[in-house]
Amino acid sequence: MIEPYEGRVYDPACGSGGMFVQSERFAEAHGGSRRDLSVFGQESNPTTWRLAHMNLAIRGIEANLGEQPADSFTRDLHPDLKADYILANPPFNISDWSGELLRKDTRWKYGPPPVGNANYAWIQHFIHHLSPPNGKGGGIAAFVMANGSLSTTTGGEGDIRKAIIEADLVDCIIAMPPQLFLTTGIPVCLWFVTRDKSGKYIDRGPDGTKRNARNRSGETLFIDARDFGQMEDGSRTLRFLTGRDSKLSPPPADTEIGRIVRTYHAWRGEADAGDYEDVKGFCKAATLAEIAKYNHVLTPGTYVGSAARKADDEPFEDKMERLAKDHRRQVQRATKLDSLIAEVLKEFGYENS
Repeated sequence: MIEPYEGRVYDPACGSGGMFVQSERFAEAHGGSRRDLSVFGQESNPTTWRLAHMNLAIRGIEANLGEQPADSFTRDLHPDLKADYILANPPFNISDWSGELLRKDTRWKYGPPPVGNANYAWIQHFIHHLSPPNGKGGGIAAFVMANGSLSTTTGGEGDIRKAIIEADLVDCIIAMPPQLFLTTGIPVCLWFVTRDKSGKYIDRGPDGTKRNARNRSGETLFIDARDFGQMEDGSRTLRFLTGRDSKLSPPPADTEIGRIVRTYHAWRGEADAGDYEDVKGFCKAATLAEIAKYNHVLTPGTYVGSAARKADDEPFEDKMERLAKDHRRQVQRATKLDSLIAEVLKEFGYENS
């Protein structure tokens, strides 16, 4: 969605460097070169930091990950960096982020984050490192965040979110479906934050051609993709969005990723992206006044509304047969578990319990 063709790419929670690899692949897929991107990162876990170096080295990607692993909050290894692109999936909802020691940090322009939750520390860290508006536009950040960040008022987070919104930094918010990660099944959201909504400078592509977009100042795009995705073959715990394996960028419009990407670029008014229109239940361009009306909550469902539900086209007989089979399987499983529990209780002398 943010198309990192050329410039400085930054990830302050880079893990093994996956965001950098995808950025380099994107640039090369569009006729650019890995030399067009400068990579900056940071990782606190020593083992993961070494894995990131190895992952990037075997792909020939030069990167500045700092001289040693370090925490981005307490030891920012790139304090003067202003990045053109920030891509991150930080560890959200963490409570042990040394917040008590950083009450007066210069990064908290929009308010000190609560000591017990680092979500708005990450968000402000990203904003702090974005490049200001310049001849090629301003920096843009895209990151994964916990859903709570969209509506929380705990510990002053609501006031911080309000200040960020009123500064007109929030470009787009996407609500994602659950079960996208191996480590957690909770649903998350995607934030897109930018320094420049003027649309004057969208310098894209190695040929230097400019695709001027419209001025979208005072607007934020909301996309509700909570119903998107399908389960991996043989998996009940991992979901994916269609279009992920496409060789095209963006993926075809009839895929889920393709639909999201095209909606975003159409809303920005980019040439050849098509015309944007609000779609009930899916997307809505809201003004700052509308967001203020809802107390600066950024939950997409608040704005896009509910789509008309499709009629259930599964025949009643088929549905009953499927539900009956599921019920029998659950009863059989419950019976086995009851027997196992009885055996364990008997072993400890509680067979009459």
